[in-house]
Amino acid sequence: MELAEMIARGEGETLEFKQKTTHVHRISRTLASLANTRGGHVLVGVDDAGRVVGVRDAEEELFVLRDAAVHHIEPPLMDLHFREVEADGRTVLVVTVPESPAKPHRAQVAPGDWRGYVRVRDQSVQTSRLTEQVLERQAPPTDTEPRFERIPLTRHELAAIEYAKTHPRLTLPQFMKLVNFGKRRAYQTLIKLVLHGYLRYHDKEKEPYYTV
Repeated sequence: MELAEMIARGEGETLEFKQKTTHVHRISRTLASLANTRGGHVLVGVDDAGRVVGVRDAEEELFVLRDAAVHHIEPPLMDLHFREVEADGRTVLVVTVPESPAKPHRAQVAPGDWRGYVRVRDQSVQTSRLTEQVLERQAPPTDTEPRFERIPLTRHELAAIEYAKTHPRLTLPQFMKLVNFGKRRAYQTLIKLVLHGYLRYHDKEKEPYYTV
């Protein structure tokens, strides 16, 4: 796929824009999340608005990317592919991250602190232990099999699904009030339901929401 076509698609589950790789721990989260989900690409030298800004030093960017993949992700990602593309007189690094057969991968976010991530829309979202167990059991993906199996649900999760079935939408504040959860716990619960196919996540409006 041509660079211009990729940029026109915009960021999503399989595509991330990075103006530059400023911090090895941040890029390691992105790489791990792509490998744990459907794979994809990282465009280094493209800002969040899709503008080609280019990289100042491609070799330095490649060093950070390789360092992140090998030393800050466990198990390491050894099969990344890098290519330099010229656009508008600027250099963009296109990083291809295959979906991994060795899930789950964890990214180092601080010394001694390793966490799993998956892609949800255009975000790298921290996984729960349950999601990591699902990743561990996954067979190599096919085009016809779902990537996450259906799981037993708690009463709070069932309440979220029932609310979404009987209302036009479910927002995070509504779910927090419904089950008396704090923001972080409520968000993790809803993302888990999205990952396992029970809810759909919508972020095109000012306030994101969920539907069945």
